[in-house]
Amino acid sequence: MKKVIATLVLLPAVLFLIIGARWLIEPEAVAQSFGLTLGQGLGRSTLVGDLAAFFLTLGGCMLTALISRRRSWYYPPMMLLSIATLGRIMAWLFHDATLAVPQIAVEVAVSLILMFASRRLPQSN
Repeated sequence: MKKVIATLVLLPAVLFLIIGARWLIEPEAVAQSFGLTLGQGLGRSTLVGDLAAFFLTLGGCMLTALISRRRSWYYPPMMLLSIATLGRIMAWLFHDATLAVPQIAVEVAVSLILMFASRRLPQSN
């Protein structure tokens, strides 16, 4: 069972690392896949830098949690994903954004996997 849980953490971790790397390597393509316009100048810098940091941090913390078996490494990605979900819902409620149900579903599912993994996999706090 632990191998299944570890695999459920590893797969999105690798995906997040790839997405983060793509923000650094081919930002136009990844922005388009997210429904974003890359923009110019400071806007471009913000999207590339912030979204690369977001996804690389997610994936890096998840891999660190698996390798170190320390529970504390599961919390930053859970927080990032949960806050992103909250931000999407608030954007829909207050800022005329489309409700991003598929993206929210992924964020909630991965957060739940991480919460479960944090209880089952670590050998230390």
